[in-house]
Amino acid sequence: MARLNSKQLVLAALQGRPVPRVPVAPLTVHFCARVGGVSLHRYTSDAATLADCVIRTGEKFRPDAVFISADTWVSAQAMGARVGVVAENQPWGGLGEPLVRTAADIRRIPPPDPATQGRYPLMLEALQRVVAALGSDVAVVACFDQYPFSLAAALMGINELMVALDDDPPLVRALMERCTEYGLAYGRALAAAGADVLTGGDSPAGLIGPRRYREIALPFEQRLIAGLKAATGKPVSLHICGDAEPILANMARSGADGLEIDHRTDMGRACRTVGPDIALWGNLDPVGVLSRGDPARVRAAARQVRDSVAAAGHRRFVLSSGCTLAVETPYANVEALVAVAHEAGRPG
Repeated sequence: MARLNSKQLVLAALQGRPVPRVPVAPLTVHFCARVGGVSLHRYTSDAATLADCVIRTGEKFRPDAVFISADTWVSAQAMGARVGVVAENQPWGGLGEPLVRTAADIRRIPPPDPATQGRYPLMLEALQRVVAALGSDVAVVACFDQYPFSLAAALMGINELMVALDDDPPLVRALMERCTEYGLAYGRALAAAGADVLTGGDSPAGLIGPRRYREIALPFEQRLIAGLKAATGKPVSLHICGDAEPILANMARSGADGLEIDHRTDMGRACRTVGPDIALWGNLDPVGVLSRGDPARVRAAARQVRDSVAAAGHRRFVLSSGCTLAVETPYANVEALVAVAHEAGRPG
């Protein structure tokens, strides 16, 4: 087997090709701000700072992939939502009233333009800086923010959206149509800027139950993923927090190349549910194990996940945290996670 660098290792694992070891890539995101010694406000507000923090994290811990992500409000801000700094050591959040109440509000949302709107230009610049520094050797995963249902929740308010699912389904679908346009435009721009893998979150979709997920969220996930893959040729991933087991079989129908699995979902069962053609990314507990545990506990948990995937015969696998790392995660625990992937043993 030819020697693979980290980028080649990740892409080979996503494609189910033989790999010499399991690739490892914890979802660092805001953890990078701590490595760079800056506040989350600064990290999420300045392209050079965000890029420098990601680069430092990649150089310090040597994961096989790094992540470009600020917070879950990048696309909502680009669409016109009032978004801003909540506190110096918090990422940006929504401020004031939701952007969308009526169909007229949706019509007022302008067409997507990643070159000019909100922090889209900031994120594209940060991505380009990271690609220039690390992209020849490390896989660069860029987050296009939210899938349509989750983005609709940010624009309408989660409680209002849940009510509208019963009271005004056409309004929800019209808003998700516009959200899909933004996801396609932003994802294409990220791919053009050098991303190797595209990812997004749809965690609120995990709250609506299997039937509504299948009927409402899944079709828009499928359209967005198919559109991005056709336009960019890049692998696309889907992240849904929490226990995804009730919707996992439907997540596997999304068309995503990979599913990011939270710690509340058993990885062995996940392998058997999704089948051999979809990659899994996960799934150590980011709080109970990685933030509050010690290196010995991290190593034991990482080996258990790695071995359960191998026992299921699943080859498409990246060892990772189940969700984003807490900022205060001990460095020694991240080092322990990365080290497990380099141990001799059967790759996932």
